[in-house]
This record gives sequence, C-alpha cells and structure tokens, in this order.
Amino acid sequence: MDAEHDLLEHNRRFYDGLWSSARLTDPQRFNTWPLVSRLTSNATHRLEVAPGLRPRFPLHGTHFVDISPPALQRLQANGANAVQGRVTALPFPDATFDAVCAMDIIEHVVDDDGVLAELARVAKPGAAVLLSAPLHPASWTAFDDFVGHYRRYEPEQLLTKIRAHGFTLEHSAIYGMQPKSSWLLDLGMWFLTHRREQAMRWYNRTLPLFARFQKPLALVSGMVGTAEVDEVLLVCRKD
Repeated sequence: MDAEHDLLEHNRRFYDGLWSSARLTDPQRFNTWPLVSRLTSNATHRLEVAPGLRPRFPLHGTHFVDISPPALQRLQANGANAVQGRVTALPFPDATFDAVCAMDIIEHVVDDDGVLAELARVAKPGAAVLLSAPLHPASWTAFDDFVGHYRRYEPEQLLTKIRAHGFTLEHSAIYGMQPKSSWLLDLGMWFLTHRREQAMRWYNRTLPLFARFQKPLALVSGMVGTAEVDEVLLVCRKD
C-alpha cells in the first residue's frame, strides 16, 4: 500500500505541475486520429482514462476520467465531460462503453491488474479497447523514474495480462514520441527540474510540431515485432 500511495502522489505532483502550464492538444493532431476515428465512428458511449491534456478520443461525446485538477479544468473548459477519479475505481456501471482508451496508463500503477479489470468491467462485450505501454525492463532509464513509471513489460507478459482480463488483441503498432537520444532526455529532465517555466514554454511550442511530424501508425495484425521497440500500441476487443 505504501508503494501504491507513494507512486500515486508522485504522479499527481508531476502531472499537476505539467498540466498547470500546458495547453490542450486536439486529438486530431496525433497520429492515432485516423485509427480513433474508425474505432469511434459508431461508438455512442466512449471513455478515455487519464488523458491529461493529450486526449486521443474526441472531446465531445467522450467521458474522461483523470486525477489531475488542472487537466480536468482545461478539458471541461473545452466542452469535455471530464470527472475526477482513479483508474482502479472508475465511476461507471458495468458494460457501459462501446470504446475505451487508456494510453500510457498501466505502467504508472502498482495494481495494473486492477486497472485492466476496471477497463474490462466498464467495456461492453465487443467494445474496442485502445491501450499502450512501454516495453523491455532492460530498457529502463532515468526518464521512466522521472515520469512516474512503475514498470516496463516484456511483450509476452503484456499479452498474457490483457488476455487474462478478457481482451483479444486485433492489431498493434510501434508507438510513442520519446526521443531515442539519452542526452536529449537528460537535457529535458534537467530543464523540467531546474527551469520549469522555460521548459514548459518550449514544450507548448514544440509538441504540436512533434505531433504533426509523427509517422503514420503502421498497424499489423496481432503483435508487431518488438525487438528494440520502446512502446507499443494495442488495439483490442473485449470478449
């Protein structure tokens, strides 16, 4: 319980500070948008958990749950239906949603099985479920500690977990915008720690450019080849 509480508080402090100075980025700017548009076109009940200010699902018509008040305030100011809550205790009845999104979430939580169980609980049978997670524990860096990761996954471990919670993997893709250069990561962390105002100005100006120049998602059936892949996007179906 102490580890879970400490990690939650670390994430809360980090992301409250991050989102209090950040701008909301429209979902259409990310390379996930063509996929999301297809998955949500006929989904009248949608949920995205812990989007911060980087939601992937459409702002209007989607339910959002996050722990960060600064993120919730900006989401609500832009017309989103956003409420405060934890990913291990979602405030919705069973089998509510046709489409569910949880990007970059399960690696931040001690009880990742609890998160996956909640996502499975609120998803309708046949619902599309979009997940992402970092891979390969051996690839752990100071960046993982800095942003509040609790784990990285071996690919087969990740697949075993999602199957255990009633999800079938349909497609996957290489995902993420983390720089491969270690010195860039170190420089970014130093500025966030010592020059937060400057770092946030740079972040707000450059993220739309990074998002614009992301490569299109190259979806494949089943699990993509994961050698030297830092993060993976999973398109699942609730059994």
